[in-house]
Amino acid sequence: MESSDITTATTNSRSVSPSPSSSPPRPPVVLSPCAACKVLRRRCADKCILAPYFPPNDPLKFTTAHRVFGASNIIKFLQELPESQRADAVSSMVYEANARLRDPVYGCAGAICQLQKQINELQAQVAKAQAEMVNMHCQQANLMDLISMEMSKSPQTSPPHLQSCDNFMTSPYSLPSNLSFLDESNLGFWEPLWT
Repeated sequence: MESSDITTATTNSRSVSPSPSSSPPRPPVVLSPCAACKVLRRRCADKCILAPYFPPNDPLKFTTAHRVFGASNIIKFLQELPESQRADAVSSMVYEANARLRDPVYGCAGAICQLQKQINELQAQVAKAQAEMVNMHCQQANLMDLISMEMSKSPQTSPPHLQSCDNFMTSPYSLPSNLSFLDESNLGFWEPLWT
């Protein structure tokens, strides 16, 4: 039955020819209703308050906000705000609705708490790293003070292990003759690594 109605409607529209005195027919302007009106299955008016914020090519945006807040509440929110703040309010509502659908108990407050926890952990890591850097700087300063004190002493009063280090620094290619750890008697207990 529907196909016969469609064929008669098309034949009737074809049989009507424009008169030569009238202007050529304008092509019909097809305005797509906004996503909100599509979801709500209602006619989209020219002054639809939802049309600028819920374009027809993104129905999921309105669907998620509608599930959480409801269409009437969204319209009330937008009517109470000045136009300059409505776009931000819609994006906030859509974000909150997505967060509420992901986490029905906490919503975006759960995401905020998670991010604050990460910030606190990272701040603790930064504080620990800064404390380690201060500690290393102090150790380096103490080491430099010890080295400068040892250097200021005369070489005769310096301990023998520092004298051997001084000797090594001045002539690194001459090895001392009393290297007892390289005796063959000490090398006997070492086992070969490969067999």
